[in-house]
Amino acid sequence: MTASDRAISLTQVAARAADAKQGDDIVALDVSGPLPLTDVFLLVTGRNERNVQSIAGEVEDRMIEAGAKPLRREGRAEGRWILLDFGDVVVHVFHEEERLFYSLERLWKDCPVVPLALGEHPGDA
Repeated sequence: MTASDRAISLTQVAARAADAKQGDDIVALDVSGPLPLTDVFLLVTGRNERNVQSIAGEVEDRMIEAGAKPLRREGRAEGRWILLDFGDVVVHVFHEEERLFYSLERLWKDCPVVPLALGEHPGDA
């Protein structure tokens, strides 16, 4: 099984939002095979707690604009690892120390990487 077209589209929205707030090391993994409840994990690193919170806020705003409903949010107050669950897409915004410690890429290394279109944003001119 592979991620749905809607999940891929929403992943692009979330990735561009994270990129716009200087998110680093943005990686999307197609976890639809091993996980029946979601299609894609988007992993993003922020430089500090404030940056992590800013990235998560921008991602949530852009996803809502794109028609995705947030089902669950965790970790916003601490700003170390914020999880945003949109059903088909789960966004993990990490402080760099947490990203290294939890190493989700290693845990999900058998899952395909979803190509991301970053840099050019719709409406940029």
